[in-house]
Amino acid sequence: MSTVTDRTEIAEMVARLAWALDERRFDDLRTVYAPDAETRSPRGALRGIDEIVDVVQRTSPEDVLTQHFNTDVVVDLDGDHAEVRAHQLVYFFRQGEVPHRLAGLQTRYTAVRTPTGWRLSRAEISPLWQRAS
Repeated sequence: MSTVTDRTEIAEMVARLAWALDERRFDDLRTVYAPDAETRSPRGALRGIDEIVDVVQRTSPEDVLTQHFNTDVVVDLDGDHAEVRAHQLVYFFRQGEVPHRLAGLQTRYTAVRTPTGWRLSRAEISPLWQRAS
């Protein structure tokens, strides 16, 4: 594969993560994260895809929707591994209402090539700022 193809697939994977969260398709996180993935975020340190899916689902209130915007995605490839950095804006809102919270995040991921394609093996999500209305 070419480095351009790999970078495109990895950036798309980051976008698919955002879409899965926004559309509350939490089981789709299994197509983004590796089975043994580890994450660190305000939700805590999580290990393994089952724990990630469970905690994200349990800590996502039914009445609060999100809209994630990824920007400044940088992919540093090294063979079958990649380090990925991105900035993210996340709007929190209730259906039909203006957002009641906005957060700016810095995200860092490690991606690995697997037999089923690129997957995230590590994620570190760090809040930089937040605005509540």
